[in-house]
Amino acid sequence: MNFKQLEAFIWVAELQSFTKASRQLYMSQPAVSFQIKALEEDLQVSLFQRGDKKVMLTEAGNLLYPEAKQLLRHYNRIKAGLDDIKGLKTGQLVVGSSTIPGEYLLPIMIGGFKEKYPGIKITLKVAGSGQVGRWVREREIDFGIIGAPVEWGETECVSWLKDYLVLIVHPSHPWAEASKVCLDDLKNETIISREKGSGTRRTLERKFAEQNISLDKLSIGMELGSTRAVITAVEAKLGFSIVSKYAVSEALSLGKVKEVKLEGVDMSRYLYQIRHKQGMGGYALEAFISYINDKENQLKFTEI
Repeated sequence: MNFKQLEAFIWVAELQSFTKASRQLYMSQPAVSFQIKALEEDLQVSLFQRGDKKVMLTEAGNLLYPEAKQLLRHYNRIKAGLDDIKGLKTGQLVVGSSTIPGEYLLPIMIGGFKEKYPGIKITLKVAGSGQVGRWVREREIDFGIIGAPVEWGETECVSWLKDYLVLIVHPSHPWAEASKVCLDDLKNETIISREKGSGTRRTLERKFAEQNISLDKLSIGMELGSTRAVITAVEAKLGFSIVSKYAVSEALSLGKVKEVKLEGVDMSRYLYQIRHKQGMGGYALEAFISYINDKENQLKFTEI
């Protein structure tokens, strides 16, 4: 029995799938099966019942699971300590992010982290907040940053950076010269919106609902899959929109769009960190989280 076999056993037990476990372990499915078979032969018991869609622990597997988890936890603590001593010369992380932090914040922060720990390989996957949450829940990524919290029992969200949603129009739009507009004014114009399920869309829906207005009742000209596409549509005079200031700061500075104050609505929001409650973690992940939570790094990379 070795730790590689125990790690394979724990992932298969928790995910109830050899295929999903192989993705987490960066191994082929036959290799994972080989590790489990070797462990079963060594212990002379069957650890899993194989079904059509998932595998379940046998009585022997249920007995082994908590002990294996504790053994691997001790092993990972020792290994993390050794990695610390080595100065994190090797390691890898898979980070997921919704579009705003994934396109405008994390690439810069990852660059700064890589300068400090050049041996750590980081893969960044960008999708909508809901998809990032599912990746965390399914253990397909180590850690995520999203634009709106998700509430699942397996995951936990904590607030990270404050963001501000701003109303933008083309410079030729009548609102461009107005000091502010009110919510009722929005009903007579076309809004360019992010797709349903995105963090920005969910935040807008919640803030408008607090004012007894349904976003779906507005005249939605287009629903687009990225904030960059939304800003481009506003630049093309296709309507107004409400987007993250992180995303639109460049277009505002270049005069391609104009910010208009929306009266009566608090347009601030938080971006959130999301991770699995039972994630195995590791020093590289904790170092990365510590880096992006450092106030000096946040000010350096996110001043708007």
